[in-house]
Amino acid sequence: MTAIRRPARARDPEGRRRAIAIAAAQVIAEVGVGRTTHRAVAARADVPLGATTYYFPHLADLVAAGLAQAHTFGEALIAEWAAHLEEATELSRALTRLVTDYLADRPRALMESELYLAAAREPALRDLARRWIGGLQDLVAARTDSDTAYAVIALVDGVITQHLATGVQIDAPRLEAAFTRLCRR
Repeated sequence: MTAIRRPARARDPEGRRRAIAIAAAQVIAEVGVGRTTHRAVAARADVPLGATTYYFPHLADLVAAGLAQAHTFGEALIAEWAAHLEEATELSRALTRLVTDYLADRPRALMESELYLAAAREPALRDLARRWIGGLQDLVAARTDSDTAYAVIALVDGVITQHLATGVQIDAPRLEAAFTRLCRR
């Protein structure tokens, strides 16, 4: 009897390293830096425990990779929003679309919001929160002023948090009207 050979899986060390870093960011968001373990990250990444210790021998390395991934998420989101706002002719409509589109990908929004809110208990995550707030305020301030940008981003944060906490759909016309009121000079 001839043995059936399974096709060899392609080796992708960088892909595995990135998957572990993403899983670390997710675990940090859920349980905090102090309770993040190689075992929890391995389970989240669906890799053997040995893979996490191979790529990140020390827990500090694993946590650093998770935090770096979290910063990457934040920077990518700010870049997405910047590109959209640069092309937009009407700020209120553009902001409404950005918020509703962002919330349409609930798993991503939830993970990124968990990382953002985890900064309340994890000082290592506070730079991520500051970058998010500062980056978005800079984008809006370029179209309005710093006080308006502050108010707009406070509204964005509130709407995202309320939606994720309650599951209630965004009332886009009402949100756009709120942005319009805030953005009047």
